[in-house]
Amino acid sequence: MARLMLKQFQGAGLEPIDLTIDAGECITLTGSSGSGKTRLLRAIADLDPHTGDILLDHQPIDATPPPEWRRRVGLLPAESHWWHDRVAAHFTAPTSSLLEQLGLSADCLQWSPSRLSSGERQRLALARLLDRQPAVLLLDEPTANLDPENSARVEQVVAHYATQQGAAVLWVSHDPQQRHRVGTRHLTIRGQRIEAESV
Repeated sequence: MARLMLKQFQGAGLEPIDLTIDAGECITLTGSSGSGKTRLLRAIADLDPHTGDILLDHQPIDATPPPEWRRRVGLLPAESHWWHDRVAAHFTAPTSSLLEQLGLSADCLQWSPSRLSSGERQRLALARLLDRQPAVLLLDEPTANLDPENSARVEQVVAHYATQQGAAVLWVSHDPQQRHRVGTRHLTIRGQRIEAESV
């Protein structure tokens, strides 16, 4: 179970924000292109500069070794990167059940990443992230390349993981209907401000 707390937290180009995401909760984030959504996720993951305080289960980021923070606070970027010759080499212990839930065959673990379609790559990137069992999920448009059926699979998998693992989720989406389905609270970036809104 994990609670993520931001206190006067500020990423590049944005005003400071106070935000708490409870264990098992999903908060959605939207905003125009270039407004800073990705930069905010990267700052929370400690990949981009930031100021203010950020705590995971009351432990501040400064008291956590960077590799451990990035394992526990998992970022799913909009474009995934693959560096080994086979998909399986990117996983620690992939489960066929998770792949099946995402509409994927275990056979794809033996493929070269270059063989993957954009939709397969996107779903496998999520499976790779969950394989590491992070306490926080930072999801940057995780269904952008997917059809409605596979988008629904991703939504179900993330909801199940958040509930079972007590993970805090921050989900970037431009789709109002999706934000209504997956989120309990909703944030929008307007100018340099992050504001709460209803969907």
